[in-house]
Amino acid sequence: MTHRQNVSVPLRVLPFQRTVGAALCALMLSACAVGPDYKQPDIQTPAHFKYAEGWTQANPSDAIARGAWWELYGDAELNGLVEKLNTSNQTVAQYEAQYRQAAALVRSARGAFFPTLDLTTSKNRSSQGRGSSSSSLSSSSSGIRDTYNAQLGVSWEADIWGKLRRGLEADKANAQASLADLASMQLSLQSQLVQNYLQLRVLDEQKRLLEATVDTYERSLKLTQNQYRAGVSGRDAVAQAQTQLKSTQADLIDLAWQRAQFESAIAVLMGQAPADFSLAPTTRIPALPQIPVQLPSQLLERRPDIAAAERSVMAANANIGVAKAAYYPDLTLSMNGGYSSSTFSNWISLPNRFWSVGPQLAMTLFDGGRRAAEVDRTEAVYDQTVAQYRQTVLDGFKEVEDYLAQLRVYEQEAGVRKEALDAARDSLRLTSNQYKAGLIGYLDVVNVQTTALSNERSVLTLLQSRLIASVQLIAALGGGWQAETGLTREPEVSTR
Repeated sequence: MTHRQNVSVPLRVLPFQRTVGAALCALMLSACAVGPDYKQPDIQTPAHFKYAEGWTQANPSDAIARGAWWELYGDAELNGLVEKLNTSNQTVAQYEAQYRQAAALVRSARGAFFPTLDLTTSKNRSSQGRGSSSSSLSSSSSGIRDTYNAQLGVSWEADIWGKLRRGLEADKANAQASLADLASMQLSLQSQLVQNYLQLRVLDEQKRLLEATVDTYERSLKLTQNQYRAGVSGRDAVAQAQTQLKSTQADLIDLAWQRAQFESAIAVLMGQAPADFSLAPTTRIPALPQIPVQLPSQLLERRPDIAAAERSVMAANANIGVAKAAYYPDLTLSMNGGYSSSTFSNWISLPNRFWSVGPQLAMTLFDGGRRAAEVDRTEAVYDQTVAQYRQTVLDGFKEVEDYLAQLRVYEQEAGVRKEALDAARDSLRLTSNQYKAGLIGYLDVVNVQTTALSNERSVLTLLQSRLIASVQLIAALGGGWQAETGLTREPEVSTR
């Protein structure tokens, strides 16, 4: 009877073992993961831009879509400066290294899905006194003893509850956010360089204007001095001519330090010392380009800062799953084997072998509410990132609307200022002829010359403002960055 009992017990247990094993395998293969699956937060997207009247909407084949948005200004020297920034700027290098760190974390998270293989070898020298309380040791065990060990271990954590998968999901989202941060910083620095370059070229034009004006004022001073010697003009006319000339010469000198500042800023943006860089003056200001304005929905896909904020939401959502997985037990499968001997000569031999294999199920039964607090914390972080994402979207639309409105007003202002400049030039021509004919005094000429010069400089200043606003609008539209390629391909950045 005893024999039948010994046989019947395994027969009754075997179906249960098979059922549990099959259930465990099915659970592992189902690839379920605790925590919420990611869904992009809802946002309100306007149907159009308020101040986009008169602008052309972007097409996939336009200039901006190719990425090199600065080429819209048609300046070969500017193109070379931006390319140097892309490869040598140190801030870009920092963000590129930060992205590589995030990408390495993704590879590390993927490695957690595979078994860990460890090899350990050791030699221990030990001794135990005769007065030891261990009853299993013989009298000779009090001597010095050498022990040689060689062990090979394999362990693998079964991702039953999706903790590793959620962790990988979070790391991938963080890496994508880091790549978008790199693109956002690169776009910002490109925008700074282009703005500095355009302002420097406007200063070159202002310098030419003031130099031509100084030449004119020098001739007027000589004419006034000659009239004074001839008794036609008074001493006050000479003083007025000198004052006008010296004031304009001072303005010309003032442009030098402004140009030097822009030149130094461009050098630093390219990763160079200002002393090793210089830009020769040119006689051409890049023309104001026609900027394709994209649809609001396309803006969300093109702006890297919006993409980075959205990827942060995905990472925060995955971290909720990681926190909730802590409530469930961890299943680890391990196997160890090796050799252990007290002598080196026959260390690796069959009688000295040992091995062990088996699963380990670990679960925290009580932690004083720490897991619940961690779940609450991750959920709060998720809510925070959602709010940040929505605010980033709102700020993006605001920037585009502001720069569209700014360019629209500048365009209207440019027409009026052009009319004012034409009138000032005509008035200066007529007044100069009257003065040379002796019909009016030099004070009248000075006033008209001052007005004409002021209008000339105002037109240039307005052109500078329009150029800067155009750069800012392109940056607000996301430049040439595309989410479809940016999140799947590493950036072409060289920092060495």
